[in-house]
Amino acid sequence: MDLHQKFPAIDDLRRRARKRIPHFVWEYLDSGTGTEATTARNRTALDRVGFQPSILHGPIEPGLGTRFLGRDFPVPFGMAPIGMSGLMWPRAEILLAEAAKKAGIPYSISTVATRTPEDMAPHIGPDAWYQLYPPKDPEIRRDMIDRIKAAGFSGLILTVDVPASSRRERQVRSGLTSPPALTARLWTQIVQCPAWAMGMAQTERPTMKTIEKYVDKQLGLPSTAHIGYILRTSPDIEYVKWLRDAWDGPFIIKGVMRADDAAALEDVGVDALWVSNHAGRQFDGAMASIEALPKVREATALPLIFDSGIEGGLDILRAIALGADFVMLGRAFHFALGAMGEAGPAHLIDLLKLDMVSNMGQLGAATLGDLPTPITLS
Repeated sequence: MDLHQKFPAIDDLRRRARKRIPHFVWEYLDSGTGTEATTARNRTALDRVGFQPSILHGPIEPGLGTRFLGRDFPVPFGMAPIGMSGLMWPRAEILLAEAAKKAGIPYSISTVATRTPEDMAPHIGPDAWYQLYPPKDPEIRRDMIDRIKAAGFSGLILTVDVPASSRRERQVRSGLTSPPALTARLWTQIVQCPAWAMGMAQTERPTMKTIEKYVDKQLGLPSTAHIGYILRTSPDIEYVKWLRDAWDGPFIIKGVMRADDAAALEDVGVDALWVSNHAGRQFDGAMASIEALPKVREATALPLIFDSGIEGGLDILRAIALGADFVMLGRAFHFALGAMGEAGPAHLIDLLKLDMVSNMGQLGAATLGDLPTPITLS
């Protein structure tokens, strides 16, 4: 069967992945925090971004290419970091990095991934970015930066919107701890997902290997207060300045939701801002990221990345039309792995391309720069 008939949208991948990933893992991947009101607002606000379709424009062959941070990309989207990615699917970090390299799009990995920078060195391409949760200790900070550079990562992302652990009640109820303690309850869920279980049996137990170097391993912590939080601090502008001086490649600040933060970050010399409410996983009282995006765009000339709630090519176009230069997806690529295994990321990239081309045709947009000004739908 044609994959586009079986999995024509991200939601199809999501439904299939849910059946193939153990429940406690699924809850880590899919949950927000609180009542998940912010997650819902992300979707509702995106749906309110509309366009007036174009007619009588003749045949159009839309082009999706874009230039971002001095690099040419075939599409304006890439892979966002997700913590414990290798728990979501066996070898997830490696599979995603290799798929991104093949497709010529950015791949980003989390500090709390299950693979170290050294593990990833043979698999990343020229557009691999490392997402840093800010270590408090200066010696640890310097060592991590040295490791990231040596591994060949070209970009550094500082996540600034996680000053404290979130509740993520669904995740807590699932029984997940950090590292995962395989109780009878969790084993029951695992045996119901043989593809995931067989893949995991052939790889190392997923733990936060990068930061294990710096702390004693601790068992039984809630997954929302894992060992990464022992290392972290809540950064200030001086911290950002230190990293800017220490890093000689593209430097991105992730978690920007306020326009008045842009000027200080411009002054420091960061290369791009990433507008994101952490997809509703950190704070349940946040405005939708897509509502913050135009305000940040008005306040800065810096390139902008966007994430939070993207569920298809039309959402990517919505973000670009409202001021984003690039869009990143995290959960969706893990849904693709869960649904299809190694073949999933390439299929997701293809379906996003097809969706973008179809919608650009409706709008009479031959390039991303031709997208019309959005309207607000009721």
